Amino acid sequence: MQSDIIDIIVHIDETLDHSRLGKIEEGLRALDGIVSICHQENKPHMIVATFNLAKLGAHDILAYVTAQGVHAELVGL
Repeated sequence: MQSDIIDIIVHIDETLDHSRLGKIEEGLRALDGIVSICHQENKPHMIVATFNLAKLGAHDILAYVTAQGVHAELVGL
């Protein structure tokens, strides 16, 4: 059985304060197809995104993050 739910890591190059990182995560959660968004407090450069590939692509997630004025890249799991 193939699952359309996958995980990726978005690596953000800049060091963001908790508030700005929270706003980016909040915006990602609003995208149709996102299942969950999280990061570890000790790794604020890494956001783990779980999403439904049938509704959203990894490039859409990266595009949203970079549209927030940060430099980022995708890291596969």
